[in-house]
Amino acid sequence: SELHSETGSVIFSGFRKLGLYSNHLSHVVRYHKKHREFYIVTAVGNCFHTYNVKKLGIVAVSNALPEDISCLAADRMLVYVAIGGKVSAFARNKEVVHMYTGHGADVHLLLPFGDHIISVDRDSTVIVWDVESEEEYLQITFDKVSFEVSAVMHPSTYLNKILFGSSQGGLQLWNVKSNKLLYTFTGWPSGVTVLQQTPAVDVVGVGLSSGQIIIHNIKFDESLMKFQQDWGPVTSLSFRTDGHPVMAAGSPIGHIGLWDLEEKKLVCQMRDAHNTAIAGLTFLHGEPLLITNGADNGIRVWIFDTAGGGGRLLRSRLGHSAPPTKVRHHGLNGHHILSAGQDGTLQSFSTVHERFNRSLGHGSINKKKSKKKSLRYDKLKLPAITTFASESARQSDWDSIVACHRGYLMTTTWNYQKGGMGAHKLEPKRFNKNRAVDITSCGNFVVIGLSSGHIDVYNMQSGMHRGQYGEDEAHSGAVRGVSVDGLNQLTVSAGADKLVNIWKFKSRKLVLSIDLGTSPATTHLHRDSGMFAIALDDFTLNVLDMETKRIVRKFSGHRGQVNDMAFSPDGRWLITAAMDCTIRTWDLPSGCLVDCFLVDFAAVSLTMSPTGDFLASSHVDNLGIYLWSNNTLCSMVSLRPLPADYEPTGIMLPGTCSSQEGDADLNTEMIEYESPEQLDEQLVTLSLLADSRWKNLLHLDIIKKRNKPMEPPKVPKAAPFFMPTIPGLIPQFAPSEGSNQGEQSKIVNFGVLAQKSHFYQQLESAMLNNDPVGLLKEMGPSGIDAELRGLAPDMGGDVSVLQGFLKMVASMLDSKRDFDLAQAYLALFLKIPCRRSPIKNVTRKHV
Repeated sequence: SELHSETGSVIFSGFRKLGLYSNHLSHVVRYHKKHREFYIVTAVGNCFHTYNVKKLGIVAVSNALPEDISCLAADRMLVYVAIGGKVSAFARNKEVVHMYTGHGADVHLLLPFGDHIISVDRDSTVIVWDVESEEEYLQITFDKVSFEVSAVMHPSTYLNKILFGSSQGGLQLWNVKSNKLLYTFTGWPSGVTVLQQTPAVDVVGVGLSSGQIIIHNIKFDESLMKFQQDWGPVTSLSFRTDGHPVMAAGSPIGHIGLWDLEEKKLVCQMRDAHNTAIAGLTFLHGEPLLITNGADNGIRVWIFDTAGGGGRLLRSRLGHSAPPTKVRHHGLNGHHILSAGQDGTLQSFSTVHERFNRSLGHGSINKKKSKKKSLRYDKLKLPAITTFASESARQSDWDSIVACHRGYLMTTTWNYQKGGMGAHKLEPKRFNKNRAVDITSCGNFVVIGLSSGHIDVYNMQSGMHRGQYGEDEAHSGAVRGVSVDGLNQLTVSAGADKLVNIWKFKSRKLVLSIDLGTSPATTHLHRDSGMFAIALDDFTLNVLDMETKRIVRKFSGHRGQVNDMAFSPDGRWLITAAMDCTIRTWDLPSGCLVDCFLVDFAAVSLTMSPTGDFLASSHVDNLGIYLWSNNTLCSMVSLRPLPADYEPTGIMLPGTCSSQEGDADLNTEMIEYESPEQLDEQLVTLSLLADSRWKNLLHLDIIKKRNKPMEPPKVPKAAPFFMPTIPGLIPQFAPSEGSNQGEQSKIVNFGVLAQKSHFYQQLESAMLNNDPVGLLKEMGPSGIDAELRGLAPDMGGDVSVLQGFLKMVASMLDSKRDFDLAQAYLALFLKIPCRRSPIKNVTRKHV
């Protein structure tokens, strides 16, 4: 328990979060001169993401900050973020290189200005910082009663000049180098929300909280044109610079208005560009592309290439705009997580790369009619998905997902490969709400439990009703869970009548009914092991064995409603999440709680990867899906039973990238362990050599026979031109000097020609301290075979050297090191044929 109290969890550690792209802060567009590419920077909680505009691929994720970012800005080199009263500068989109502290209130406006950064806090105190030295260059304090700073900008070509807008409606132009107020604009009766430079010099776009947009000339202090939007305050402004005099204005309800500045009229309305307020919109310089982001967790790029002046969606990165309610892994590789959110959408997130993410869309009764209307005003759209089931076995043939909707009788099917709603809407004749659903492992049947206690079976391919469980109803109360085993033999259901019923799947006859004593809240079946977990309303857990049809485990310890459960792939662990903000791991064989940790927000859904590497969770009031890595796969983890009064330790939810601070602390505390060459005298140690270095020693003759050439080499027809010849009428080759062809013998004495190798010399001198074994380790099988053959007297060796080799093998066996090598060398030594009896005698004697 001491280990748990220090680390929080010994099994799981935070890895990263998925599905977060944007929040309520406006994005920032940067241009990289060397790459010749635009980049988008968006804030996501306590870090920011950088995407390229070309493919909206994520380029970098910043290190996590202690609190959520309240303001974001960037220049050519650095990204500036504000947290409370502090401003941090990030280099390489990753790490903090500068810190600016001095504000007494929260900073809500930032403006990079050459070698300086201008920050404005909620008390209307403006500080101009020197970027490199981090020193305060200038401080301007405004009276909040008369001039509360609400917007700031630098007019183009205005040297050292900054224009401030106020919530009272007035403007002031300041020279920040000389600290002088140059001009005060009377302004308008409504507060200034946005200040934006237009493509024309001296002309500024001003957005007001009344929804009015003014194109104002600050040189002569006169308004050139005025527009009025009916959707509330102006949240953002941007101007096209590709030859079209068009201005885009964002609104708090997600609409975008496009205004023609030459004809002074509204050109087009882009309704429902986002589900929430338009946080920021930017026209790329010289391109017909508009980038928008909003608090609905989405980034969109619109292109203006069609008639009518409106933009069409070119590419986007979208997550859930409302917290996900249920997450489940889809497929057997663990790379895809299906997620149903309170926003009514069903999405698939990839744990490998964001480019594999896909949205299956929003449920609708009639898709064709829904496409003609805006989703906001669509009366045919279905409510949010409460629970769903998926099976990838037949997903290429027909629909593979079945979903239940909140307060709705109809059960919908979804097609994963097509990425949308499926062909069938499963609606029983009884008018009750659906509560539970499951798909068989073969992907052919759907089992649906209703709040009336009925359980219906449908065919997935045709959508036809195939029957029901029980003569009238399966349970006298609402069905809280229903599952089918892996072989389609049994169906198990749990109802509000406190009963767990086990049915024959095919005949739909009741096999057994078990009284739980308390109503179940949720259930989960692990098909491979046949373990059926039941969470009860009294916060306890029961585990039913489908084979013995008995309750085999009972767990208690949660102090709140159990929201979801997940089994490890081997069925050994049951992982549960409850409203007490704890995530607990129960070991089924021992019946003990082995891991427990606390999170800031209660987990509403859990799913374990089929490969066992990650646990995914979704939490209350959080839009992302959080991945926890399984430490037992990569390190030795000692699991101990936790006491009944164990108090869990809190863990921070993982960030977009894995935490590096924790890694640094571990590296400083961890002492490097060096394994000794021999762990114990009684143990046998094997070598670390590859199997190919010693396993083929006994099969070299087979390998050589197999590699023997089919034909002998052909003799050349003519001798080479460079061989010497004897002068004369008949050409003859000159014999080599000193050679006597008549006396030359065809028998070669290898003992005379053989040169003693380094290994032979070490054995001959019996210097075992020189480690002749190390020489053999460096050789391949052929080299070792040649060395051992060279020890025989026929090949120039000696009996004493053979004895030295056997002494070397004996020492290897005595030390119990390199045991596999000693066996291989000795076997090869005994296999090599010898023609003289002394070798055989020596060999038998020492063996």
